[in-house]
Amino acid sequence: MGAQPMADERTGFASRGCRASIAGMVALAALLLTPQFACAQNYPSRPVRLILPFGPGGVADVTARIVTEKLGERLGQRFIIENMAGAGGINAARAVLSSPADGYTLALLSNGTAISVSLFKNLNFNPVTDFVPVSSMGYFDFIFVTKVGSPYATLADFIKAAKDKPGQLNVGTINVGSTQNLSAQLFKSTAGVDVTIVPFRSSPDVLIALLRGDIQMAIENYTAVQSHIADHAVTPISSSGVVRTAFLPDVPTVKEAGGGDFEARSWNAIFAPKGTRPDVIEALNAALREVLDLPELKKRALELGIEAKASTPEEILARLKDDIDKWAQVIDRAGIAKQ
Repeated sequence: MGAQPMADERTGFASRGCRASIAGMVALAALLLTPQFACAQNYPSRPVRLILPFGPGGVADVTARIVTEKLGERLGQRFIIENMAGAGGINAARAVLSSPADGYTLALLSNGTAISVSLFKNLNFNPVTDFVPVSSMGYFDFIFVTKVGSPYATLADFIKAAKDKPGQLNVGTINVGSTQNLSAQLFKSTAGVDVTIVPFRSSPDVLIALLRGDIQMAIENYTAVQSHIADHAVTPISSSGVVRTAFLPDVPTVKEAGGGDFEARSWNAIFAPKGTRPDVIEALNAALREVLDLPELKKRALELGIEAKASTPEEILARLKDDIDKWAQVIDRAGIAKQ
């Protein structure tokens, strides 16, 4: 008789343990059914839009298409490129920011976005606070070129001539406020030269002016001058990065050539609307790291003058902030009016 209470206690303990286990299973089942868990496990479950503030065919567009093709294969869903050019990226940004922050509408931001912060009076969005960074996709340098046979076979030659003849040499770029145009303004400052910066509507216009002798040097991206270099029509005399660019390793940087503490590099990156869940950002970042490390993708990008390279969200956010500050100073020093 004395042992019976002990059996009851054991039975009661077992019952309580069973109930606890069942409760735990119920809680786990509830977790598995939550939208948050489903998002982490199943993203993406439908096509993803990537909205670009540029038209088709440019460096940013080409980069995005190369990367998202592989990204779609990696994640099992299509990534759809939508081009919304113009207005300093305002239209593209609005389209992304007016969409749900669920990872299915993403933005391509760039150094051009950083420039727009100071170039436009009413940007209507803040790229630092309205978006969350995912990763960089690609970086590319600009190339300083002269006409083959000109007296400026090196950048040192051009700098010396510019100092000997203040205000008499012309540098061609695309439109005012472009990275190429602001790079020319930065070059004037770091090299300490007085040159006239002549803006043109398009890259072909710049190169026609160079070959015609209307300008003595042009600053352009590699894709714009690649065929002219191959045809021995123009000579690459410098590149704009901190180190020599991989696609023209024999060409010195501006700093190497005596152009002072100069660095100007373009980049493209994926951002998401503020409020996008961290697990979605992590999934995208991890997939981009794998894709951007593929040898065939790196090779294909390099042929276009693009260094395919992923980053942490923190790294690309820091680059965005640095470029906002940097180009704001260049715009202010050049006296460029806000649009």
